[in-house]
Amino acid sequence: MSPPPPATPFSESPSPPPSAEAADPPETQPTSARRRPGGRTARVREQVLDAVSALLVEGGYDALTVDAVAARAGVHRTTVYRRWKDVGGLLADVLDAAGGDGWRPADTGDLTGDLTALNQEILAGLSARPPITEALIAASFRSDEAARALRRFWDDRYERCGAVVERAVRRGELPADTDARRLLVAATAPLYHELVLLRTPPDPELPAQAARSAALAAAAGAFGGTRG
Repeated sequence: MSPPPPATPFSESPSPPPSAEAADPPETQPTSARRRPGGRTARVREQVLDAVSALLVEGGYDALTVDAVAARAGVHRTTVYRRWKDVGGLLADVLDAAGGDGWRPADTGDLTGDLTALNQEILAGLSARPPITEALIAASFRSDEAARALRRFWDDRYERCGAVVERAVRRGELPADTDARRLLVAATAPLYHELVLLRTPPDPELPAQAARSAALAAAAGAFGGTRG
């Protein structure tokens, strides 16, 4: 089952392709200028990753080639080969970039509220158009490197969302031995099942329903540290 990616990194519309003249740094440019934070190198990365996202949404994994990404981004193909090597490297960097944010789960004051807020973000991300979240999940089945990057992203999100369970334990809502990951999977899985596997229309009531069910089960000790 999928852990909960926040809506923002996966649901923003890809930026329009930039012009070619501003894209690829000449090899004669000083290294310090090419690599300064926020400089040309950062802009090239953003252009390339935006191009990957746009092509993935438009044509799926089969539409992704290094040449197609370079053309869409307005950079020279050697730049893409040199930094990312292949499609797997491009997809992995998209996912790694999505994980490099300051996102934290909301603190609403109680477990059900926290899980509901988390699920609402998931609902927004999975139902967003263009459907970049679904496209990245699908691509991970075609690329081992992307699959590893997606696992890193989800592991990071599980770790951050552990705060939801820690707060609930401190408030006395949950047993101290509650397994955070098992609880989070149970709370969020219904959204992935309905929206990604069954492809049902988004139900605005589902985030709260799934959250309540998981919170009640957790309070009763269903996710104790030792598996049944």
